Amino acid sequence: MNVPLQIKSLTGAQCLVDCLRQQEVEQCFLVPGESYLAVLDALTDAPEVDITVCRQEGGAAMMAEAYGKLTGRPGICMVTRGPGATNASAGLHIARQDATPMILFVGQVARGMREREAFQEIDYRRMFGQVAKWVAEVDSPQRMAEMVSRAFHVAMSGRPGPVVLALPEDMLVELTDVIPPKLAAARPAVAAPTDADVRSLLSTLAAASNPMIIVGGGAWSDQARQDLQAFAAKWAVPVAASFRCQDFFDNRHPCYAGDAGIGINPKLAARIRSVDLLILLGTRFSEMESSGYSLINIPKPLQKLIHIYPDPDEIGRVYVPGLGVAAPAAETVAALLDQAVPEHDLSERQAYVEDCNADYRAWSSLPEGRGDLAMAEVMQHLKNVLPDDAIVTNGAGNYTVWVHRFLNYRKHRTQLAPISGSMGYGLPAAVAAARTHPDRQVVCFAGDGCFLMHGQELATAMKYRANLNVIVVNNGMYGTIRMHQERNYPGRVSATDLVNPDFAMLAKSYGCHGETVRRTDQFADAWNRACAFNGPSLLELQVDPELITPTQTIEDLRRASPRT
Repeated sequence: MNVPLQIKSLTGAQCLVDCLRQQEVEQCFLVPGESYLAVLDALTDAPEVDITVCRQEGGAAMMAEAYGKLTGRPGICMVTRGPGATNASAGLHIARQDATPMILFVGQVARGMREREAFQEIDYRRMFGQVAKWVAEVDSPQRMAEMVSRAFHVAMSGRPGPVVLALPEDMLVELTDVIPPKLAAARPAVAAPTDADVRSLLSTLAAASNPMIIVGGGAWSDQARQDLQAFAAKWAVPVAASFRCQDFFDNRHPCYAGDAGIGINPKLAARIRSVDLLILLGTRFSEMESSGYSLINIPKPLQKLIHIYPDPDEIGRVYVPGLGVAAPAAETVAALLDQAVPEHDLSERQAYVEDCNADYRAWSSLPEGRGDLAMAEVMQHLKNVLPDDAIVTNGAGNYTVWVHRFLNYRKHRTQLAPISGSMGYGLPAAVAAARTHPDRQVVCFAGDGCFLMHGQELATAMKYRANLNVIVVNNGMYGTIRMHQERNYPGRVSATDLVNPDFAMLAKSYGCHGETVRRTDQFADAWNRACAFNGPSLLELQVDPELITPTQTIEDLRRASPRT
């Protein structure tokens, strides 16, 4: 008697979850939605995929982006259609500008309802076409394995970035007998510099008297950091970090020259303009890094320029280099390190490196403390007590000057901050960091304006008892905008004053530890209590609004304004 062959059928949602398993996905950040209920159901059978349920899609997308930064694997975010997708767009934009691998799965209207402007319908190809590397819709369960595999490859290869896959809700419940094939987890396709590239770069570097490397971008690693430090010491070349990539190079290393970003050290800016060889390593050297495109002439630089970038379309897009190397920065540094030491004397260049490092150390020295609560003394305390592998996160605002200029970043991925300059990033990134590395200290800095962009994710932090410490620097205003306002329209305050909650009480209402710090001598004990709490904590630092930057007051800005 013949027994009929039992063919297992899977829904589109089950096919998706099987594909996520094969891609070794360990974490997924989401806000649940009815458009992808079938996926939520399928995830109950995949306990190896840990779920972080967030309170707003923007926060979920930022958490996924931060996870991509921390691991080098695509951060996974799931949101519902329409409003869910539009909320998530902020995190998608960060992933694009920061070159972070990320995949956004979006619930979509049923296939038979498309092109009718059905409930919450959006054409995601048009909506996300400029932001994402690839946007597609999975129109059949039979194609799920193909589309998901491609999404992972695209997100990680070349210049990493975000991918969007839309999931029609009727496709997710459709049955298929085509079981997803067993695929190995995607790995990025990695190019390598040619031997001719390496020879040309080293010969140009050997002939230079005052070269400089500026490192940044995505697709970096701790091994790459160590390789670059060894190469810089071997060839006597100073290294600067591009905007918010300060953890790409140990800030205590004698070859470190500081960071090229907002509020750049004027001496570093002058050096970049005057070097005889500038090597852009993995960075696009965009508006913020280049001080509004003022440090390098466009399109023909005055400096000899070598641009190393994984995407050949980026080389020559803004600056025309003498040598363009279409290869990842990490692989290029490894290839360069294998070469012999230069034969000629590097003592003069070594002295130049020491001068660059001395400029950085002077610039990053904390100023004299001012006000009842002196941020300079707060930062000095944190520099003394934070471990080398502490992860520091922040969003955007004047408070970030304290974090970027005066903290030392010693190991790779100890800094999570959006190159795109998005506000509200610090808390979601801290939640992702604490969920990914529960054994490491995580510190989130936020301004009062920045914090409330995604402050509701404190509920997410508390749900998972995430060990993270939040520092809210409260000056009662949108400080960065107020700074520019006072420079350009002195004394004419408009739309920058804020009315804030009691942040410490807000934290306590979520179940977190919360304290308000008003004086410098209160901070150390408050910090100890925050760190001792088993779960998220928040310290509100009430600072003098007149002290608009570490070195300037509002009155200083008004007096210096050309309109005064």
